[in-house]
Amino acid sequence: MYEESVNIDRFEETVSLFGSFDENIRLIENELGVKVVCRGSEVKVKGEEEKVKKALRAINSLLMLIGRGESLSELNVRYVLALVGEDQEEKLCDMTADCICVNSRGRPVKAKTLGQKNYVEAIRDNTIVLGVGPAGTGKTYLAVAMAVTALRAKEVNRIVLTRPAVEAGENLGFLPGDLQHKVDPYLRPLYDALFEMLGAESFLKLQERGNIEVAPLAYMRGRTLDDSFIILDEAQNTTPEQMKMFLTRLGFNSKMVVTGDVTQIDLPSGKKSGLNEAVRILKGIDDISTVKLSEKDVVRHKLVQDIVKAYEKNEEAKRRHDRKN
Repeated sequence: MYEESVNIDRFEETVSLFGSFDENIRLIENELGVKVVCRGSEVKVKGEEEKVKKALRAINSLLMLIGRGESLSELNVRYVLALVGEDQEEKLCDMTADCICVNSRGRPVKAKTLGQKNYVEAIRDNTIVLGVGPAGTGKTYLAVAMAVTALRAKEVNRIVLTRPAVEAGENLGFLPGDLQHKVDPYLRPLYDALFEMLGAESFLKLQERGNIEVAPLAYMRGRTLDDSFIILDEAQNTTPEQMKMFLTRLGFNSKMVVTGDVTQIDLPSGKKSGLNEAVRILKGIDDISTVKLSEKDVVRHKLVQDIVKAYEKNEEAKRRHDRKN
């Protein structure tokens, strides 16, 4: 049996590495088939040579994250293990260095995966970004974080958030109240992200001053949006005509981020998705970037990753079957 060890100077780092009830180390042991033992400041790893070396690379990467003030969770332990499996763990250094903003609870908002890092960089470097990916990849959350950062830095005068009012396969019927009450259920995810970044009080003040506007897509027609950070959420549910209308609202000194999941289209059968069309039509245009996130970038419960993979597998099987027939 092969054995290697690593010395950890600070006891607090060892505690963070092992996690509550040693859950982080148990995860490494189960995923790689090794045995990890702590003796004082020394952490020993035993098992097959290749697996031991991978486990040590994972442990050193996790210690680097701890040293940078990151609190470990099952999510980032699994992600580090995935990067080690692809020999890409050195990219963690760049990823964790970048703080987008600080949320209302004083916590830094950072990209948690390489795909998310590419997405954030694309938003910084381009006027229009199309962010395409499955549920839980942080498309909307990170876009709102970038918008709040731009507003705080006075790079823009307002944030405009919009999404199409399309029901997810259900008929909600007539909703009570005035216009705002009627559209609020469709816009709730955008409010949630803004509350997380700004806190309810700051959000309401900014909304009253006109620095933040949340509205359904239908209310974008005929406008020119200058000095604004504009986010279109759930863009897979736009028609090509709606998407063209939205994109042509762009004014001077503005940014646009369009987010959506092309596997969750709620449009009537036979209608094309404006997001799919935009990705195809706008390919290769300077200052417009398309970022595709995958199940590796899902930052929700591990089961969400498994669900996304299962549906992707099913769709691929369907496509193969259709090609044969």
